Amino acid sequence: MISGILLAAGESRRMGSLKPLLPYGRSTIIEEIAQTLLESELDEVRVVLGHRQDEIARALTGKALHLVVNYHYQEGMLSSIQCGISSLSNDIEAVLLALVDQPFIFQAMINLLIERYKRGGKGIVIPIYKGKRGHPIIISMKYREEILNLDKEHGLRELMYAHPDDILEVESESELILQDLDYHEDYLKELERLKGSRSR
Repeated sequence: MISGILLAAGESRRMGSLKPLLPYGRSTIIEEIAQTLLESELDEVRVVLGHRQDEIARALTGKALHLVVNYHYQEGMLSSIQCGISSLSNDIEAVLLALVDQPFIFQAMINLLIERYKRGGKGIVIPIYKGKRGHPIIISMKYREEILNLDKEHGLRELMYAHPDDILEVESESELILQDLDYHEDYLKELERLKGSRSR
């Protein structure tokens, strides 16, 4: 089984407003990406909440999601990854880590990463665009204890550095895997891109 872990615990400081609940398409950023994950070939989807957890949880009411609360979210993204992984049952073989600030990630990309993981023989699967690594990524739970003991200063990079021979890079046709919505300007540009893609 492969579990999707959607990281949505941050404070959205650089955005200036609560990023997960910003309007996107016909709903909000977090509803958009949660629905994409649910409609993919993932076996289950978990959402790690933290900052203003109750508001975000209400937006997800009715969806078949497992909500997990990271009470130490101010310690950074790794703490949310560790929180999500700690909540997994032992029958989960791998996790796909998805960022809440990438609502534009396509279901096809998620399914491609899952397919490559299942037949690629590698424990870490990362999408790349023109040689640059992006998100989401898949990690085998053979690294579970190693991830739970990673240094918060270095984060997942430490895992990548330790196992370069166990990484499979999957070429993406879209540069969207490299992008995220950190700042309000990024959000406005994405709304324009979304508007343009729907008018074609």
